[in-house]
Amino acid sequence: MKMLRAKIYDFELAKREAKAHEDARARLKIEWGSQIRSYVLFPYQQVADHRTDVKTSDVDGVLDGDLDELIRTHLLQAANARTN
Repeated sequence: MKMLRAKIYDFELAKREAKAHEDARARLKIEWGSQIRSYVLFPYQQVADHRTDVKTSDVDGVLDGDLDELIRTHLLQAANARTN
């Protein structure tokens, strides 16, 4: 019985380590070019969300914290991706 319990423990441990390794590989490095949004303030004004391809000219609103449109679109796309 102890042998079976040890094998099950080793199997679960290996499974968790594999999952942790896979999660670590899936994370992106935080570096130039991996940003979520771009803010253009001159010569025209635009905020572009690179995850959802939403673009808005309400730069002042976004900079003041009005992110509802950007967040809503991201959540809808994430929900659609999970159901497909």
